[in-house]
Amino acid sequence: MKGSSTLLLVALTLLCSCGLATGEDSGEFFMEFLQTLLVGSPEELYEGPLGKYNVNADAKAALTELKSCIDDLQPMHKAELVKLLVQVLGSEDDA
Repeated sequence: MKGSSTLLLVALTLLCSCGLATGEDSGEFFMEFLQTLLVGSPEELYEGPLGKYNVNADAKAALTELKSCIDDLQPMHKAELVKLLVQVLGSEDDA
């Protein structure tokens, strides 16, 4: 569990620094990243939300391990995370 928490912290740090460094809407970047992390592949992360960034080998290894942790969630729990993401995306559309 400690390793998973560390990976999550690394991922969130990467998200915040990438979003802030580019002036990109960090909420939009985060939602695209999270959506890809939940239902995509690691390669889709690098081609999609992280496509314009130079992601080093250590960060790629951390993201691959984080993706593996998410993929190993019980299907019920992963489905609930996807539902939450859809709910958040829906509320952004209403704003």
